Amino acid sequence: MLNSRIILSAILLTVEATASAATLSNVQRENAVKKTVETAPECKRLGDFYWEIGDGRHVIASQSIGTTYTSDKSIHIASASKWIFGSYVLEKIGKHTEPSMDQIRALEMQSGYTSLKFGACIFSRTVADCFTRRENDLYSPSAAGHFFYNGGHDQKLAVDLGLGNLDAAQFGVEIRKYLGTDLDIDFNSPQPAGGMRATPDAYAQFLRKILSGELRMKDYLGSNPVCTLPGACPNAIESPVPVAWHYSLNHWIEDDPENGDGAFSSPGAFGFYPWISADKQWYGILARESHKPMAYKESVYCGAKMRKSWETGLSR
Repeated sequence: MLNSRIILSAILLTVEATASAATLSNVQRENAVKKTVETAPECKRLGDFYWEIGDGRHVIASQSIGTTYTSDKSIHIASASKWIFGSYVLEKIGKHTEPSMDQIRALEMQSGYTSLKFGACIFSRTVADCFTRRENDLYSPSAAGHFFYNGGHDQKLAVDLGLGNLDAAQFGVEIRKYLGTDLDIDFNSPQPAGGMRATPDAYAQFLRKILSGELRMKDYLGSNPVCTLPGACPNAIESPVPVAWHYSLNHWIEDDPENGDGAFSSPGAFGFYPWISADKQWYGILARESHKPMAYKESVYCGAKMRKSWETGLSR
């Protein structure tokens, strides 16, 4: 009887919390986020940044912290490029075509190409040049079928898709051809996994395209999840994330059992942090460009608190 009462109490609390969240106004949500940005140590330590939150139709709330970043300032987004390339692949293969097993393995970082160094392709002329530079094309049979976080998987997939002869500018044109010529994105190096520049406006527009169903990625968010934490997952070798997140088609699933909320994201090394809520209702962006070590982790910690504030109406 006691257990039944405890379970019933938990159910009622969940229902009440859900009902309360459903009645929140966007003004309440925005005020909670702004309070979190002002007071949470995880956010205060970031310095200047820009953030926005919206849905599948438009921006709902946004703010520039400091004067360095605005919605229309183009910055290097590093690994946040991966989510865009993953979406490109789904559009490229066709609306009614499922990705092949090889494509899935590449987009889930299990294809065995583990040697690409991020900075090694800054002066590469084409996608193929980047892949063959400094043994970036080295295949590791022991890593095939295992999660190994590395840009080599996307680089090989881009070559397989016939994009090897494209330079950085042409690669950007190709991506926009399938995701929308209205997206203000470009590449400063021919690396699908990390060479992109974008404005927060452009990336937000991309996320809205997902939420609205204009892009196929909406149906693939969280699909075929791969365990990523070395030591805890028998098929995980290398991961930059120290908790038990999963990985899907070129995006993370923030579902660690202790603090995860199931959001989908693609943090970049320089601190650009885009996300979509687990219920596919909201998107968010924390935009900055920092070359400090672990800049991406700092943005994730702040961004996750902001997302929680938005969803609950409570500052964190």
